[in-house]
Amino acid sequence: MRIALLGAGHLGKIHLKCIQATSCWELAGFYEPDDKNAQSAEEQFGAKRFTSLEKLLQEVDAVDIVTPTPTHYKLAAQAMKAGKHVFIEKPVTQTVAESEKLLQLAEKHGVKVQVGHVERFNPAFTALHGMTLNPMFIEGHRLAVFQPRGTDVSVILDLMIHDLDLILHLIKSPVSKVSASGVAVLSHTPDIANARVEFANGAVANLTASRISLKQMRKMRIFQPDHYLSLDFLDKNAQIVRLFEQDAQNLPPQDQLMEFDTSKGKKWLQLQMPETAPVNAIQRELETFYDAIAQNTEPVVTLKDGAGALKLAHRILKEIGKAEKQYLGKEGR
Repeated sequence: MRIALLGAGHLGKIHLKCIQATSCWELAGFYEPDDKNAQSAEEQFGAKRFTSLEKLLQEVDAVDIVTPTPTHYKLAAQAMKAGKHVFIEKPVTQTVAESEKLLQLAEKHGVKVQVGHVERFNPAFTALHGMTLNPMFIEGHRLAVFQPRGTDVSVILDLMIHDLDLILHLIKSPVSKVSASGVAVLSHTPDIANARVEFANGAVANLTASRISLKQMRKMRIFQPDHYLSLDFLDKNAQIVRLFEQDAQNLPPQDQLMEFDTSKGKKWLQLQMPETAPVNAIQRELETFYDAIAQNTEPVVTLKDGAGALKLAHRILKEIGKAEKQYLGKEGR
């Protein structure tokens, strides 16, 4: 199948490289209004530039949208109306209303849409595949050093949205309550934020995101009955701690266990560190997008998933706005 890239900026060039590295996609060309970015992409990848999006859409089966967030809706809608499948980087759109319109368009035109929540393809996360997961508490820290390039959206939509997608994927229960606070330090939108997300089943997620940190960190800890899981998305590894009762069935060999006494008798801990193979997560998500089209299956990260993460992100932003107004009101008094 033939695919077109829309947007040849920093991340767009990474997508160009990944498309060319796949064995399933044929790159027809790219669309990029900025002449400097376009020239760089032509020289670096030998890709053909189209100055007319309409002409480019006539040449392809699908598009990969890696443009600034405010342009996502317009480009995705145009591609869908032309009957093209769409891969679209996160956040899926700028507003919740736009994401809802895309859901309607995708259904109307019968096209596949996958959203670029790339951490779903991180080896640290895929190491959990096959496990029975029932998280009751999740703690996430996503810290990055300041990059002016990402300040067109808040840290919620830039960084935390990765973890919002993950917690919504892991906890199969409606969100019941959101509390949040955030501060704009170097830009006009929050640069550091914390959110507490409560679910109807009693589960809680506590997430922190910062783009003004002195170090990089992308970690998540997951707690559930008899299990503790630690994921490091930067180092791409996972640690799984399992708790066994004295009378547990299928108890692992004793040399794999650490014994300790509790008020309720002996228990055993087992530490597992699943092997994780190196993977290019962006290339992998583009390959699964192809598979969804070729096999007529649901994408790994659906448009509904992307819209759900965006909706929760905006709910968090609303709570931050309320907290800020309350603070300013007290300061005024």
